[in-house]
Amino acid sequence: MKNSKEMVMKGIFFLSACFSIVALLLIVIFIFANGVPFMLDYGFFNFIFGMEWTPTNAPASYGIFPMIIGSIYVTIGAAVVGVPIGVLTAIFMAEFCPSFLYKILKPAVNLMAAIPSIVYGFFALQVFTPLIRQYFGGNGYSVLTASILLGIMILPTVISLSESALRAVPRTYYTGSVALGATHERSIFRVLLPAAKSGIISSIILGIGRAIGETMAVVLIAGNQAIIPDSLLSGVRTLTTNIVIEMAYATGEHREALIATAVVLFGFILLINSIFLYFKNKEAK
Repeated sequence: MKNSKEMVMKGIFFLSACFSIVALLLIVIFIFANGVPFMLDYGFFNFIFGMEWTPTNAPASYGIFPMIIGSIYVTIGAAVVGVPIGVLTAIFMAEFCPSFLYKILKPAVNLMAAIPSIVYGFFALQVFTPLIRQYFGGNGYSVLTASILLGIMILPTVISLSESALRAVPRTYYTGSVALGATHERSIFRVLLPAAKSGIISSIILGIGRAIGETMAVVLIAGNQAIIPDSLLSGVRTLTTNIVIEMAYATGEHREALIATAVVLFGFILLINSIFLYFKNKEAK
């Protein structure tokens, strides 16, 4: 009886794992089967490095280079805002935070992760956009606004995973460092932080992945201009916002171009993850 229960549970676990893999394969097959043929017909370099996105013109142009640059700018901006704040907050919560304050901060961070992205976007539209328009110039719909918002949105991911990585480091690392004469701060930054580096890097990867894939919040505050931004105050359109804005009415070649944009976005995320993992594994050796 016991063995039969174990076999049933093993089967359930196996099916769950297979479901995840099959779902991923179906997504990959769909976007590549519909997007790659268009890229080959239109011209890979014309599509990737084209400067104009005018699907309603005759003939239509489907160049996504401005949106690739826009996605890179916004992602880098989000990392600059969110990663340092997230990692430092995780260090504070793991090693410096009083217990009474931790009971408030931890639920607050978890609550941030549960807030829908459209709520973040509306908040930025009503708060960040007027402030940036007033104090920095422009119309407020810009790379800067999107970067600040996405930096805030990736905070729960970076904070939670970084804190878990720090708490997973054996406490003997810290006590040994203190016993050798190091201060509390030096033990944390020179011993615990390097030991937790693998988990912290993973949190950064996942945070950047969210920043790249975020759509609804960015639609509201980025300006949605398919141009290469020449400053932080310029409007921008990312790859994800391009898809969500036009997919509702796109047909034929236009729809295929949007699916091809998803292929590029997928490759973009894989490239970033591969670069991070390469350096992570290189340092581990």
